Amino acid sequence: MASHRRPKQPSRTRVTVLTTAAAAAVALSSQAANAAPSEKPSKDEVKAKVDKLYEEAEQATEKYNGAKERQEKLQKEISTIQDNVARGQEEVNELRDGLGSMASAQYRSGGIDPSLQLFLSADPDDYLDKASTLDQLSAQQVDALKKIQEKQRELAQDRAEASDKLKDLAATRTELGKKKSQVQGKLAEAQKLLNSLTAAEKAALAAEEERASRASERTVLGGSSAPATGRASSAYGAAQSKIGSPYVYGASGPSSFDCSGLTSWAFAQAGIQIPRTSQAQANAGTRIYSQSDLQVGDLVIFYGDLHHVGFYAGNGQVLHAPRSGTVVRYESINNMPYQFGVRI
Repeated sequence: MASHRRPKQPSRTRVTVLTTAAAAAVALSSQAANAAPSEKPSKDEVKAKVDKLYEEAEQATEKYNGAKERQEKLQKEISTIQDNVARGQEEVNELRDGLGSMASAQYRSGGIDPSLQLFLSADPDDYLDKASTLDQLSAQQVDALKKIQEKQRELAQDRAEASDKLKDLAATRTELGKKKSQVQGKLAEAQKLLNSLTAAEKAALAAEEERASRASERTVLGGSSAPATGRASSAYGAAQSKIGSPYVYGASGPSSFDCSGLTSWAFAQAGIQIPRTSQAQANAGTRIYSQSDLQVGDLVIFYGDLHHVGFYAGNGQVLHAPRSGTVVRYESINNMPYQFGVRI
């Protein structure tokens, strides 16, 4: 006959554990259901992040410009040295030919001085170190040998200098590539943020910038600041002729510019060569620390690391190439941390 046993009841401990686990699961499910989805950044938050990225891109741009300027300078110096080496080698060859002609003449007249024969047939550098043999040659031959020795030493120095500069050039090109990648990375990140905005938000940002630009232009045109004079006036006029030209990093005209590209291009139109980068331009003239002492046409330097520059346009405004995505325009001097002016 079958056995009828009462089912075994779970222990109180097991029931407590299961109950606690179930309660925790319900609580987690409730929290997940009630958790607010990650909020999309507002237009103003995106603008603040984009502005910061553009500032970092401009910092990298000025370093890129500096490396590019060094590269161009090194290339010119190397080319000059190589030209000097080529001319020097031609002179050495001519001197050797002249010395060879003397030897030929001696041979035709009945013999050749053993020491001169040694020079022409063996290592001439080794021979030239044996100065004691020079008294066996004619004064003309001695003079020719000394000239060859001097020219060979100059060539050795030039070749060593060229070698060092070629190493510097290779390092500069590597640095140039890194700075270019940094700029492109910052700009790509900024564009990605801008792409996250709706069409209406993008339009609103564009409208804000347009209103600010028009307000600055009205302030400049309606003001009464001291006008630029002399070549500063010519440079400022050249910059004004480029209002509306797009900002492009590393560009120095005539159709697009970055900040220091605009100022260096404008002064070049006035017949004045100033350095390419904003940091170097900061040391290109007399510094003006008080904004009240600025004159139209003075350069204005911004940020602690001096990575931005523009022209003072009068009445608290600057004319500059602001950043990627903008054009050459007027803007309030107070939109950026002013450091000092520079009067070229």
